[in-house]
Amino acid sequence: MNRRSFFLACGAASRAPAQAPAPAPRRPKLVLALVIDQFRFDYLYRFRSEFTGGLLRLWQQGAVFTNAFYEHAPTVTAIGHSTFLSGATPAMSGVIGNEWYDRDEGEEVTSVSDKKTRLLGGKGDGAGKGSSPRRLLVSTLGDELKMSSRGKPKVVGVSIKDRSAILPSGHMADGAYWFDNASGNFVSSDYYFSDMPGWAKDFNRSRSVDKFMGAKWTPIFNAKAAPFETMPSEATEKYWRNMQRTPYGNDIVEAFAEAAVTGERLGQGNGPLPDVLAVSFSSNDYVGHDNGPDSPQVHDVTVRTDRVLAKLFQFLDAKVGMANILVVLTADHGVAPVPEVNAARKMPGGRGEGDKMLVRLDAYLDDRFAKGEWIPKGGELPSVFLNHKLITNNRLPLARVRAEAAAWIRANEKHVQRVYTWEQLAAGSPGDLVDQRVRNGFHAQRASDLYVVIDPYWLPTRGPGKGTTHGAPYNYDAHVPVIFMGPGVKPGRYHRRAAPNDIAPTLATMLEVETPSGSVGRVLDEMMR
Repeated sequence: MNRRSFFLACGAASRAPAQAPAPAPRRPKLVLALVIDQFRFDYLYRFRSEFTGGLLRLWQQGAVFTNAFYEHAPTVTAIGHSTFLSGATPAMSGVIGNEWYDRDEGEEVTSVSDKKTRLLGGKGDGAGKGSSPRRLLVSTLGDELKMSSRGKPKVVGVSIKDRSAILPSGHMADGAYWFDNASGNFVSSDYYFSDMPGWAKDFNRSRSVDKFMGAKWTPIFNAKAAPFETMPSEATEKYWRNMQRTPYGNDIVEAFAEAAVTGERLGQGNGPLPDVLAVSFSSNDYVGHDNGPDSPQVHDVTVRTDRVLAKLFQFLDAKVGMANILVVLTADHGVAPVPEVNAARKMPGGRGEGDKMLVRLDAYLDDRFAKGEWIPKGGELPSVFLNHKLITNNRLPLARVRAEAAAWIRANEKHVQRVYTWEQLAAGSPGDLVDQRVRNGFHAQRASDLYVVIDPYWLPTRGPGKGTTHGAPYNYDAHVPVIFMGPGVKPGRYHRRAAPNDIAPTLATMLEVETPSGSVGRVLDEMMR
């Protein structure tokens, strides 16, 4: 090409029309934030061939992160739910467990207990103590949507458990609702409003939760088999408690979520930002604790969860249109196999003596220093709280007592892998994956004096010889689903390592609001269109 031809070609290129920008993804009208309590990621592999509803739709149409792990310990309900829409670890959020010993209050507190609030909707409305998100020290996605001043998005949380409804929805939520065993009602607290909304009262008056009285929970693929459980035939506290420990608990949560969408008109406005509905299904956790991850009961409740999600999606499609809904699903933690099941498989594990360990530690400190109650009531593994007043009265250096107590546990207790003192965790030096997860769970003002990690597949306490639990920093308790589906999401399998902490900053980026204040996650931009 000669010089004249070259410059003519350049001129033609400069006059070529610019390529049209890709169309912006549809802006969602609703964020549906789903948590399945105690749902290991491998359930998606184990039972996928039997899914026909919501979980199958998420698997086929969603962005599935196959290697998402919680990066904190302990792996328990309150922390998982506080992480979900905040992106924060306990080191930032201050939510260090389901319960912990509060030194200022001199007693055990829960993650959402609040003496300043009253319970609404239960027996003797307003008479009981309520709950609130005040112990959560960071913002959530819902809070950031509210503070953005772009419209007036609504935020609502629903679950069986108070912490599971309150912590994802955040400080500025329009309401959080949970199930009350004493009344058989969905309840809330005056933190949110002075009186329950009319639609919630109507739901409670309908007694929809009592429709399972006398029902037999039979295996979904073998209705002629002996039932797993038969519901009490009277609407009493026994019935309401038992119902939660079956798939029927998820059914009532789904029904109340439908009532919330209708009553609050969620996803039906025309504002620039979407509403948020955070729904947590707790029955999977109760069934899992009672029976273990390899049980037919867990198999059954998992398949039924697929169906209850299908029902929710079908309802939302009619009300809002699923094309207008950005869905994200995760779990708050996994679970360990039942030790006796593992033994039959020639795998390690067993039931420990965590409760007796604390008694023996207390006796050792009596002999080593002075007689007294060294471990306040309410503490349990993995966190060990010491009596600071007793230590001060005996003029003992706190760090010395912690160090000697930790050394005694390491030397004398079986199946203890590591014991951390407050000083070790405060130093924050790098270590392996277990060290990092324990340190991410450390909040200096609320942390215990010692943190005990037992061996893999060992449960902290001996217990009744059945059932299982969670809370360890190992992958069977930390590996959970993270799935996005809806506007702006590119479906597929994503195998790069991720964490539930990534959910909040990803949603904030997609919705163009500030990232929640304590978020430590990354933006999962590989799945964005």
